Amino acid sequence: MNPSLDQVFLNKPEMLIDLPGWMLPPEEMERLRAAPELALVELAGRDSVAAALKAVADRGFRTLLPSYVYTGSEYGTWSEVERAWQRLAGRLPQGVELAPPLVMGSPGFWRALNGRYLQELTARFGFSPVCPGCHLYLHAARLPLSRLLGNAPVIAGERLSHDGRQKLNQVAAAQEAYQELYARFGVELLLPLKEIESGREIEDILGLKWAEGGDQLGCVFAGNYLDAQGRLQVNQKALEAYFHDFAMPLTGQVVETYLAGQVPDHLPLAQRLLQD
Repeated sequence: MNPSLDQVFLNKPEMLIDLPGWMLPPEEMERLRAAPELALVELAGRDSVAAALKAVADRGFRTLLPSYVYTGSEYGTWSEVERAWQRLAGRLPQGVELAPPLVMGSPGFWRALNGRYLQELTARFGFSPVCPGCHLYLHAARLPLSRLLGNAPVIAGERLSHDGRQKLNQVAAAQEAYQELYARFGVELLLPLKEIESGREIEDILGLKWAEGGDQLGCVFAGNYLDAQGRLQVNQKALEAYFHDFAMPLTGQVVETYLAGQVPDHLPLAQRLLQD
């Protein structure tokens, strides 16, 4: 018997390459590879759905393949992801296909970036880099599938400002790192909401009321980079150094190994970088 998507989400296996046939059959892979104007879609909360809608309006995509990438720190029920899929499906223009959602991830990859060496990374760079490292992982996780589908672009919901508030994983230096990673592998990472500051404008794109952070899975580390007064005080140079010296080199090596059809030995790769 094939497991359901929520069972995969619950068990969180190593699964970024060789997705099981029950989830993405070979014939469906071939069909999608030949589909007109295909894009992969980050499926998470409000902004990811709005980003998909805006990308369709701006770029004319006609086939969307959504995926949820699990991490080591989220909580909530799989039904929130299903609800996001349903909201996106109900708001796409006629003639745009939304494929069934996929779920994938790598606990080992996430741990190497964000868990095992957190104490050393915090001491070395002067801040806890869990959130930018996690978002880098989320974007990197979709690269193998994109490459299998002919370098299909990926749509994500990052924004520089959220009604005047900044999120460490979405500031300019972070977004530039994510897009630099994609450029290295010849794939386009589309961030159609990048310059949209107003949450009301996001709701206008969606055509419904949807509170920021509502109706989506939560994360135990959310906002961990803010002080007790809710202020973001991470040094920009420190964030850039984190990406340059550790996160980007590690992620690049990991993605290269996946693209070679192998599962990386994640922790030793991270350890070697920290010992250099």
